Amino acid sequence: MAHATNLPPTMRALVIDRTGAAEELHLDSVPTPIPVLDELIVRVVAAGVNPIDVKTRAGSGVAAAISAFPAVLGFDFSGIVVSSPYEAFPLQPGDEVYGMTRFPRTTGSYAEYIAVSSMSVALKPSTLSHIEAAAVPVAALAAWEMVVEIAEVTPGERMLIHAGSGGVGHFAVQIAKAFGAYVITTGSPRNAEFLRQLGADEVIDYTSIRFDEVLADVDSVIDLIGNVHDDTGTRSLRVLRPDGVLVNAPSGSWPTLQADAEAAGVRATGFKVAADADALDWITKMIDDGAVRPHIDHVFELAEGPAAHRLVEEGHTRGKIVLRISDVGVSGTGA
Repeated sequence: MAHATNLPPTMRALVIDRTGAAEELHLDSVPTPIPVLDELIVRVVAAGVNPIDVKTRAGSGVAAAISAFPAVLGFDFSGIVVSSPYEAFPLQPGDEVYGMTRFPRTTGSYAEYIAVSSMSVALKPSTLSHIEAAAVPVAALAAWEMVVEIAEVTPGERMLIHAGSGGVGHFAVQIAKAFGAYVITTGSPRNAEFLRQLGADEVIDYTSIRFDEVLADVDSVIDLIGNVHDDTGTRSLRVLRPDGVLVNAPSGSWPTLQADAEAAGVRATGFKVAADADALDWITKMIDDGAVRPHIDHVFELAEGPAAHRLVEEGHTRGKIVLRISDVGVSGTGA
């Protein structure tokens, strides 16, 4: 095994001792993870903050699967390999990588080191800093899997993306546009120009226009809201062409999804993001080719985790929020 021999027995991490408010997040010293089988050890430079992190900290999300406290949250990471499974493994110590942890099965990314499966990590895009790269994996993988793998976007297709300025949404708009779709998205007036810069062909101001009154025969809907506000989901079914498809991301946001879709004569499915190194490689290529770019709303230091979570809870984030964990930089990219 190719590995670093000088890893400390403990590491700095942002943890919770129980679920609850953002103030439950605090710095602590926890055991440094030990790799098994195909796992790498990565020194984390930056970690993305996702809505699932916030929901889990509050007691929903994947909180039920947390087996012990203190728990280290976090899925997104960008960092540097310090331990590789074996000498001929494609990723070796010193390589800059990014990816998605298997929290809560493993320690999350709000920590100095993580153990991560080789199936969940890829070389970091060369055009991004670690701060930028940490904003990519979960949101971009979700966007890729929803837009490309499930909705099967094709050139000229009309795709409606709700919440296009958010973490997943801003990647979905760019990926759909890169595949040649006609992209329609809903957003606030504050985000209209931002959405056009991402590539949206049509931006509907949801504060003044009912999208279902101006749209029809849409091929697919990427639903990042659910049916929890103003019947957004139900109204989305009405704008789909016969046999069109709706992909719904927010877990538990629409219990009657299948029945409602069947009644409307369209297809629909829920969705959960998968850690996929092959898909990350495709996303890396799109980023380095200039077709996709992450947008960072705010960068916090690790100790400022509670403030980061509160900002996500407000629900008006443009793009992603990132925690800076280390100032380590490689190949001039820095943090």
